[in-house]
Amino acid sequence: MIASVSTVAYLGLEARAVEVQCNLVAGLPSFVVVGLPDKAVAESRERVRAAIAAIGLALPPKRIILNLSPADLPKEGAHFDLPIALALLAAMGVADAETLSGYIVVGELGLDGRVAPSPGVLLAALHASEEGKGLVCPVAQGPEAAWAGSIEVIAAPDLIGLLNHFKGNQLLPAAPAGEMDTPGYGPDLAQVKGQETAKRALEIAAAGGHNMIMVGPPGAGKSLLASCLPGILPPLDAAEALEVSMVASVAGTLSGGRLTRTRPFRSPHHSASMAALTGGGLKVKPGEVSLAHLGVLFLDELPEFQRAVLDLAAPAARGGRGERRAGQCACHLSGAGPADRGDEPVPLRASRRSRASVRAGAEMRRRLSGQGVGAAARSNRPARRSAAGHRRRPRAATAGGRIGRSRRARRSHTRSSDGALPRCGRAHQCRGRGRAAH
Repeated sequence: MIASVSTVAYLGLEARAVEVQCNLVAGLPSFVVVGLPDKAVAESRERVRAAIAAIGLALPPKRIILNLSPADLPKEGAHFDLPIALALLAAMGVADAETLSGYIVVGELGLDGRVAPSPGVLLAALHASEEGKGLVCPVAQGPEAAWAGSIEVIAAPDLIGLLNHFKGNQLLPAAPAGEMDTPGYGPDLAQVKGQETAKRALEIAAAGGHNMIMVGPPGAGKSLLASCLPGILPPLDAAEALEVSMVASVAGTLSGGRLTRTRPFRSPHHSASMAALTGGGLKVKPGEVSLAHLGVLFLDELPEFQRAVLDLAAPAARGGRGERRAGQCACHLSGAGPADRGDEPVPLRASRRSRASVRAGAEMRRRLSGQGVGAAARSNRPARRSAAGHRRRPRAATAGGRIGRSRRARRSHTRSSDGALPRCGRAHQCRGRGRAAH
């Protein structure tokens, strides 16, 4: 019997549908997970085995094959533990496969069968709302999933409680609605004495969503003015608060399912690496630029940042692909594989040279080579000096790739009275400046 359970894979700020298929076939007892799983997903076999043993069940003595479809999509994270366990239990006949088909399942399993929180539950809840299905998630993230709208959210504390809920022996309580923090502000711009020109610049930047650079001596108040900027920005509306919370959910910083209406303020240190500032890496994760989405990104001590980091963050300052609204920058972010990519407010490094400039440079090199300028036309370039200071001549390779090394051939060439080299009638090629005589 083949059982399947629906789950998601997180690619940036996008949740893609993944189907966990389980099949029990005759053969030597084994547990195989296929479908491009990463190390965390591959280790889920041991966690699932221990969790099933904790509820008093044993795996059948068969060959267990688990396929994560689509097979060409990379699977990352420990949230595949719960859907793998439910698919295995459905194949064993413990759970009802038809009932599980109406839910999207995410969650990490402990060795004792508890369902632990995992990042990205808000994205899974929004995906479940689009698909018209319910959501099974950890009990600690029930309030976070409740923000997705009118969908059925089953917040499971452990595996045995979830099975009893599906069998009708136990009823899990509905997930409570998440709370929203009241807008909080940091330093107030009214507390800054003087600096009328700088205050006016802050107001213009806040009103138009412009970038701003502050130059001045240490202690002039640049950092204080920058920290006052979120206080004069309008609070986040419902849609913007959801976008900011989605980034925080992927990063794992959304605690208790509490959405915030305060615009974020991020001030990374100037020694931050490229991956820490812009995100990405082998696993696509949000960086400081993404965490400052719809807020303020303050780069203190800007000249101290690495040039490569500033070049990578430059598209965010220009608005990425041109989709700039209220400080939003939506760009493409790619990972290691061709399928490991997603849309996220993280910029990519633009090419330093356009295709037109590359073609123009190649054409220029061809023209110079035809006019006797360039490496291909410098056959009589002056001799170079070795590391020891001795004058040496460059070697010339023959048509067959061999270099003339005959000592007798070098001795046979003597200069005439006018200093010219005679033409050599031998089959070999002379070294150095004697090459011009051929």
